[in-house]
Amino acid sequence: RRLAGEGRQADLIAGNNVYAHVPDINDFTRGLAAALKPEGTITLEFPHLLRLIQNNQFDTVYHEHFSYLSIHAVRRIFEAAGLRIYDIEELPTHGGSVRVYGCHTAAAMEQRPDVERVLRLEVEGGLLDLSTYQAFQARADRVKNELLAFLLEQKRQGKTVAAYGAAAKGNTLLNYAGVKPDLLPFVCDAAAAKQGKYLPGSHIPILAPQALAVQRPDYVLILPWNIAAEVREQNRHLADQGTRFVTAVPQLEIM
Repeated sequence: RRLAGEGRQADLIAGNNVYAHVPDINDFTRGLAAALKPEGTITLEFPHLLRLIQNNQFDTVYHEHFSYLSIHAVRRIFEAAGLRIYDIEELPTHGGSVRVYGCHTAAAMEQRPDVERVLRLEVEGGLLDLSTYQAFQARADRVKNELLAFLLEQKRQGKTVAAYGAAAKGNTLLNYAGVKPDLLPFVCDAAAAKQGKYLPGSHIPILAPQALAVQRPDYVLILPWNIAAEVREQNRHLADQGTRFVTAVPQLEIM
C-alpha cells in the first residue's frame, strides 16, 4: 500500500516457485493486488497439485512448502483479493507445474481457453473429491514398501546400492521409509557445501559424485526423480560399467 501510494505499481509481477512458500497466502495475494497497475499482469509459477496426486509425489510435501495448489484453490484466493486468472501454462518443471497469469478483476484481459481446460482436468482428476485425498496415504505407503523391499533384496543378494542427490524430496522419502546407512551406505551430491555432511534423520553420509566411479555400485537410487534423465546422462560411464539406475516415485523403476 505504501508503494502504491507513492505511485510505484508494477506492469508485471513475476513469482516463480514462491507462491507455495508463503505462510499467509491470502495476505500475500492482497499485496500482489496492491502492487499491480490496473492493467498489469501477475505471473506465478508453482507445482501443480494435480500432478502431485497423479504421480504420487508425496516426497515433495516438506517444510518449505506451505501450500499445495490447484487452480480451483488459486482462483478462489485471487477472487478474494480482487484478482482473476486469465491464462495458464502447463510446464514440466518439478514434476509438473503451472504458470498462472492474473490481473485485476476489472482489467481488459480476456480469459483464454486453457483456464477452463485445466479446471476440467482437475475435476476429472478428482481434486474436488475428498476420497482422492483419503486414498493418497495408501499410495505413499506403496512407494515406501516397494523401496524397502528393493533395498532389502539387494542386501540379501550382496548387491550394493548408493544414492544420488541430497535433495529435500529425498530426505522426505528416506525418513518416511526409515532407510538408514545399513541399506543405503552413501549418497552423492555435486554441491560441495553438502559433501562431508550427513542427510538429516537418516545420517547417510554425503560424498562427492566421484565416489560412484570408485565404489561402482550395482544400483544408483536417484532421489531427485524430476532430474533423473539429467543424472543418468551425467553418469553414463557407470551404466557402461553395468550400474543400473533406480527411481522410487511414482513407483519403483529400474533402468
